[in-house]
Amino acid sequence: MNAPVSRRSVLKALTAAGAVAALPLRLTAQSTNGRADILRYLATHARPDHGYAFDDQQRSHLTPTFAVIGSYRLLGETPPEKSALIDYVRTHHPRELKKLEQERRIFEWQQIQALAWLGDEAADFRDRIKAFTAPLGYLKQYEQHGYPIFQSETGVIQSHVLLGLPLEPLSPAFPTYVTERRRANGSFNNTPAADGGDGHVMNTLWGLQALRALKLSDDRTAETVAWLQGCQLPSGAFTYQPQPMFAGVDDVAYTRAALRALQLLGAPLPRREACIAWLHSLANADGGFSDRPGWLSNPIATYYALDALNVLGALDSVANVRRRAPRARTILPSNLKIFSAQIESHGTGSPAEAIALATALKIDLWGTKNARPEWMTRVRALAAEQKAPVQFFRADEEYGTWVDVPGLGTYSHTSDLFAPADANIGPPLGRRGESSPPVSWAHFREHRLAALERGRGRLLWQFGENEELVRLFLDDSVERGGFAVISTFHFGNPDFLNTEPFLQRWKGKIPYVSLQDAHGTEPWWFADNTSGHRTLFLATEPTWEGWLNALKQNWTVAVRHDEVSRRETWMHSGSPEVLDFVRAREATWRWWDSGPAVRPLVSLVALKASDTLEVARPDKGIALRVRCAWHNTPQGFPQTPLADFVKLTVDGAEVSTSVVEKKRPNGTGLADAYRLLGVPDAAGGRHTATATVRELSTGKLSEQTIEYFV
Repeated sequence: MNAPVSRRSVLKALTAAGAVAALPLRLTAQSTNGRADILRYLATHARPDHGYAFDDQQRSHLTPTFAVIGSYRLLGETPPEKSALIDYVRTHHPRELKKLEQERRIFEWQQIQALAWLGDEAADFRDRIKAFTAPLGYLKQYEQHGYPIFQSETGVIQSHVLLGLPLEPLSPAFPTYVTERRRANGSFNNTPAADGGDGHVMNTLWGLQALRALKLSDDRTAETVAWLQGCQLPSGAFTYQPQPMFAGVDDVAYTRAALRALQLLGAPLPRREACIAWLHSLANADGGFSDRPGWLSNPIATYYALDALNVLGALDSVANVRRRAPRARTILPSNLKIFSAQIESHGTGSPAEAIALATALKIDLWGTKNARPEWMTRVRALAAEQKAPVQFFRADEEYGTWVDVPGLGTYSHTSDLFAPADANIGPPLGRRGESSPPVSWAHFREHRLAALERGRGRLLWQFGENEELVRLFLDDSVERGGFAVISTFHFGNPDFLNTEPFLQRWKGKIPYVSLQDAHGTEPWWFADNTSGHRTLFLATEPTWEGWLNALKQNWTVAVRHDEVSRRETWMHSGSPEVLDFVRAREATWRWWDSGPAVRPLVSLVALKASDTLEVARPDKGIALRVRCAWHNTPQGFPQTPLADFVKLTVDGAEVSTSVVEKKRPNGTGLADAYRLLGVPDAAGGRHTATATVRELSTGKLSEQTIEYFV
């Protein structure tokens, strides 16, 4: 095994950064078994790409890789294949999957810190980090004030120190930014202290490290120590602040942050034995540690637990830890079947094409995003008339709702929901384009969530990059109900668990789903996403009750297989048994290659004057509209054709059609494209029409036949 990183070099860099006060205590010979259990657990996360993944993932990720490297270091070991691992860390920032809409500098810090632990100088990061001389504001459409994310920006300071970069260019922006966020009680948080609100224990550790790195004076040490000690719970663990607003749970991240901060201040560690016992209670049979007692293990929690034990001088104690018994494998009912749901799919455009897509793609439940009542009425009536095997439900994104959490910020995207089509779930708290005042989480729970749940609806967590804020919302949801699902795959983000890996913390507690978040005016021009990712769920029948029970039981699997996933199959589930069940039956639900849920290459719709929701409806008579399949832009516009029009026949005779193309509002590219046949004086009675197209990649012909009456 390779020699560990030099004690002197690591100590010099990390002490200067205020990140670590001492090197880990090496485990003694008597701890061989406990150490071996943990090492075996860490090894199970290794992948052929030379990184480390979360346990049910084939793709490695920077964050669990960072945590595994940190854990190896605490155990006094060097990870296997160190050279290849260094290359992985250097080249696998989450933006490599897709450029991030909002830059998160915490990932650069993870890369640089992991490389430092591995003895690499990370010199190629110097130019990038040197350019970070001021905090980066958060997008105001997501956080009302544009406040930067504290852990990401203070991570910039730590990165400067680790790379040996001069700190003078960071002044005055970063010193001002940090000191403005310190409360009178010595704690730190995401918003300026002048805005009110208490600190957060994780942000307090980041703030203290920043003070030390920037060599700023600290005249509130006693107050900070008292505040940190006030975060300790009777169990010996710590929560995020002494008198939590809500979600005041024990947590390994909070416990580790409090201990690290107290160590940094040279303060005694309160109720040491109780804290050690609580950390031991996180040890699972698989050799890993969980975020909270009884939860599933993950690499991040394992690193935090080991680091916390190290601060307590108790790393040796893992030799004697009594791990929880292995989790009993869930026995799924034998009568379960696999069904499909799309959340926030189109609720605008052509009802006929929405039904056609749902039928072809075997979508059992179609959630309409912000559909007008007349659209929902029409699509449900048409589906019933056609006996289409799809049920439509509400899946709205309530724009204009802002939830304020003192100390952390005022955030949008907190009110995504789904409910039965005809349910009374009450009005939204805000409306798009209106200046609605922010509400507290308590107000939101009482005035929005309560009505939603009375109507058998549920709340969906879409996204949020402020980890400390998301923890409060989702932990409170586990404790009292609230957000019932967590989104993963998305139209604009390949995978939220890639950009927000901390969401893995709730695996097994809150089910994962795929989120369409439909954009554009027509479902046909969003079909890349509709056919690219979805939520599979287990039930006996695809009813609303079956769907809600699947959420309650965590019987869901988010699946993605498209060009974004590089034609690989990506999956997220909170249950290994459900994941195994779905994988074993892929042939029944697969929508790619020779799967049974194939994307249609042509849409043929007969339009009447009464079809007010359809494009190109005639003033009288009948019009036939033919759309070919195209690859689409994320915003729902046609981009590249997948099929060419060949012919249209009516009652067996080929007819001529006109080409209609409409430009996008900015004048570049197409907004719509179709062939049209108008028959204002169509003869009465029953008619048959067939549209034929040629798939460009194979040359194969594909057709659709419809019947219509005049």
